[in-house]
Amino acid sequence: MSDQNENIFPVYHEILGRAEKEQQLTQRSKVIWLTGLSGAGKTTIAKYLEEGLYDLGYLTQVLDGDNIRSGINSNLGFSDADRFENIRRIAEISKLFVHCGVITINCFISPTEEIRDMARRIIGKDDFIEVYVNAPLNVCEERDVKGLYSKARRGEIKEFTGITSPFETPENIDIEIRTDLLSIEESVQQLLELIVPRVEYR
Repeated sequence: MSDQNENIFPVYHEILGRAEKEQQLTQRSKVIWLTGLSGAGKTTIAKYLEEGLYDLGYLTQVLDGDNIRSGINSNLGFSDADRFENIRRIAEISKLFVHCGVITINCFISPTEEIRDMARRIIGKDDFIEVYVNAPLNVCEERDVKGLYSKARRGEIKEFTGITSPFETPENIDIEIRTDLLSIEESVQQLLELIVPRVEYR
């Protein structure tokens, strides 16, 4: 059986490249990958980070777990294989945004080092900024407006990260944000101080 990839002919060399798009947008594209437990504050931080970057004149796109799983990844569950495929697809989408010159802010639990390393390889380590949004499990449970942790503890949700499925502490982060100790404003300010020098066009 022939390899189906042998009939694929990318035309990247025939279309405008990343450099031209970054020049037009006057920014350097990066992927800001927020990892952490459900309830740690990833989506909230992403929202305010995007607003902060927007106010500084940067073009961004937020990719969030719930939105992706209700759309492009709606066919995936939460088995180890499906979690891996979920992040693989997200990383490939993020890579396309990087090529377009867009700063992408990703909010995904991405619970294992293997999954996060795979995303980093696809996107490219120089374009991957890993942010560990960290809060203790009990704090995440207190913030759980959807009641997901309670359902997981009652056995109504299987393979729920932090309860019945492990979360591996990230080892290769660029920054850790302790949302139980910092306000949203303080958290975003720390991120902007890290990110802006990396996305400035010069």
